[in-house]
Amino acid sequence: MIQEFDVVVVGGGSGGYACALRAAQLGKKVVLIERAELGGTCLHRGCIPTKALLHVAEVAETARHGAEIGVRATLEGIDMDVVTAFRAGVVDRLHRGLTGLIEHAGITFVKGEGRLVEGRVVQVGGDRYQAKAIVLATGSYARTVPAWDGIARVVTSDEALQLDRVPNHAVVVGGSVIGVEFASLWRSLGAEVTIVEAQRSLVPLEDAAIGKQLQRAFRKRGIAAKLGVQVTSLHEEGDTVRVELENGETYESDLVLVAVGRGPASQGLGLEDAGVATDRDWVKVNDSLETSVAGVYAVGDLVAGPQLAHRGFAHGIFVAEHLAGLKPALIEDVDIPRVTYCDPEIASVGYTEEEARATFGDIETYSYNLGGNGKSQILGTTGFVKVVRRPGNEIVGIHMVGARMGEQAGEAALLVHGGAPVEELANLVHPHPTQNEALGEALLALAGKPLHAHA
Repeated sequence: MIQEFDVVVVGGGSGGYACALRAAQLGKKVVLIERAELGGTCLHRGCIPTKALLHVAEVAETARHGAEIGVRATLEGIDMDVVTAFRAGVVDRLHRGLTGLIEHAGITFVKGEGRLVEGRVVQVGGDRYQAKAIVLATGSYARTVPAWDGIARVVTSDEALQLDRVPNHAVVVGGSVIGVEFASLWRSLGAEVTIVEAQRSLVPLEDAAIGKQLQRAFRKRGIAAKLGVQVTSLHEEGDTVRVELENGETYESDLVLVAVGRGPASQGLGLEDAGVATDRDWVKVNDSLETSVAGVYAVGDLVAGPQLAHRGFAHGIFVAEHLAGLKPALIEDVDIPRVTYCDPEIASVGYTEEEARATFGDIETYSYNLGGNGKSQILGTTGFVKVVRRPGNEIVGIHMVGARMGEQAGEAALLVHGGAPVEELANLVHPHPTQNEALGEALLALAGKPLHAHA
C-alpha cells in the first residue's frame, strides 16, 4: 500500500527537519524519514556534542590561567565521566525538544532507511510513501583513509566524540575545521597534539591571513603543525601508532584522528535507478535545489559546497517555501557565514582576499588588530578583523580571528549580504567595550576616518 503525502523528506538532520517543519507550517502534509536519530549528524555526532566539549575545554583553560588575573584556581584533572554526562545531557535535551516540535507540527515521523524506487515514491522496508515532492537530506559521513581502516587507534570524529579518556599524544591528519577543533580541544584538556596538513596552511579554505594567525596562536599553545606534508604510513605497535611523514619525520602517538573531510551520504538512496544525476557522489541540483528528476530536491551536505549545518537549515526552508510558491530568495554559498570553534575562534563570510581579487580585480582591504580593542585586552586574546571591499564600495568579505569571534558572524553576514556602501556602514554605532567594536573600527578605517587605528 502506498501512503500519499504532499512532501516526503528523507533525512532528519538540519536540512531535513527544517524543510519538514516549514512545509508543515505552510499547510503541507509531510512525512519525515530518518534511519537513525532525529537531528542527524549535527545534533548527535557533529556541531552540538563537539561544541559542548569545546566549552569544557574553555573552562579548563580559564581555570588553568586564572592565577594570571588573580583568581587562584587549581585544575586537578578532567573527569571524563562527568564530561560525557554533560555532553550527552545537552544532546538529549535538544533531541527531546526537536522531537516535540515535529510531533506538535503534525509531521508523520518514520524511522527507517528510505530509498527512491519509482516516480516520486520512497520505500522504507515494506512501506511506500508517495508525494508531489521528494526532498533528499541524508547529509554526509566522515571520510577515512581506506589503507588505515581496521587500525583500532585510528578514529574519525564520530569515534573521537565517544572517547572516555584524553589521549596523551594525538596526531591529527587534516588541518581544516574538524582537525583544528579537535586539536584545540585535546590540547586544552592536556594532550600533546601534532597536526599534519597536506596544504601549506591551516584552515586552507579560509583567508590566507587567518591560517597564518592560527598557526602562530597554536604554536604559542604548544600545538605543532606540520604543513605541506603528507602521512606516508601508519603502524600500530602495541599501545601506540607510529606515524611516518614523507619528509622523514616520525611520531609515536596513542591516537590518530583522520579529519580529511566529509563525503555526501548518497549511497543506498536509489539515485541511479531513479535517474538522479550525481557528480562524484554529490547530487547535482539547479538554483532551486531541484535534481535532474522533476519534483526531487536535494539539500545540505548532499549538495557540493560548504558543509555547514546552517546551510542545510537554510536549504530546507528554501525548498519548503519554493514548493509553497512563495518565491524565496536563492541561497548563495558565498553569503553563508562560517565559524571554526577552536581557540582562537575563526569567523568569516564572503570572499577571501584572494577570491575577491580574482573575481573583482581592484579591491581594498583593512585589518584591525585586536590589540587596540579594550574587550580583547580584557579577555587576553590576539587576532584581527579583516574587511574586504570591492570597487563598487560594498563589503564582499569579512574575516575574523580571536576569542569569541563567532558571536560577530551574524553582523558580518548582514554587512556582506546587505550591499550598503562602506561610508554608510561606518555610521553604525557599536557598544563599548565589546569586541564588536573591532568590526566598527575596520569599517571606519575603510571609510577614511580611522579612530583607534592608522589608515
